[in-house]
Amino acid sequence: MSSLVRQIIVPADHPSLAGHFPGQPVVPAVVLLDAVFAAIRSREAFVLQSIPAAKFLQPVLPDERIELHLQFTAMDAPRWRASFRGLRDASMVFEGSFIVTAAEPAT
Repeated sequence: MSSLVRQIIVPADHPSLAGHFPGQPVVPAVVLLDAVFAAIRSREAFVLQSIPAAKFLQPVLPDERIELHLQFTAMDAPRWRASFRGLRDASMVFEGSFIVTAAEPAT
């Protein structure tokens, strides 16, 4: 088992925000999940298999600093569970897990 901590900040000029509650933008969940997967891939070139759980407990606003905690647990080879928690000032704003596999080497 291993873990990582990363920062997520979605800038106020991110293209997804223009249509996601104009005038009071909220970061879309898909943008947060994409940032989580990018952090997972910073460890290894994993391939996404599934997202068995994702809960969004509080809205994330543009330019907010979210501390992302990732924990990797080996499953049956070559699968891993990447559990994640997003914290804003020690308050959990989202959590969940991805199932990933190691990428096949290029031939």
